[in-house]
Amino acid sequence: MDVSFESARLAKLLQSQKQMTQKFGAENAKLIKRRLDNLFIASNLEQFGTIVSSLHELKGDRAGTFAIDLRGGLRLIIASADEPAPRKPDGGLDWRAIVAVVVIAVEDYHD
Repeated sequence: MDVSFESARLAKLLQSQKQMTQKFGAENAKLIKRRLDNLFIASNLEQFGTIVSSLHELKGDRAGTFAIDLRGGLRLIIASADEPAPRKPDGGLDWRAIVAVVVIAVEDYHD
């Protein structure tokens, strides 16, 4: 899958194990790297969801984005790189047709 980042600053952070460890802790830094590697390997979001069972669609004001659970309440937040995101005939997001994503943030949105 094609993976990009919402900002150059976020890309720099998530491509540096040292910076991720300082900001999110060693365990989350390793997990973030593994999840990003899984995104690159998967051919689409549906396949990624079979590799990483914690992938889920967000609702409300975050509709159209996805969260991937990390540790301690942190989530890796992604969205389809295509605007508008591919949809099924019933209106739901078509995970199989999402072949490019944008990494938006790493955060605990429950705080």
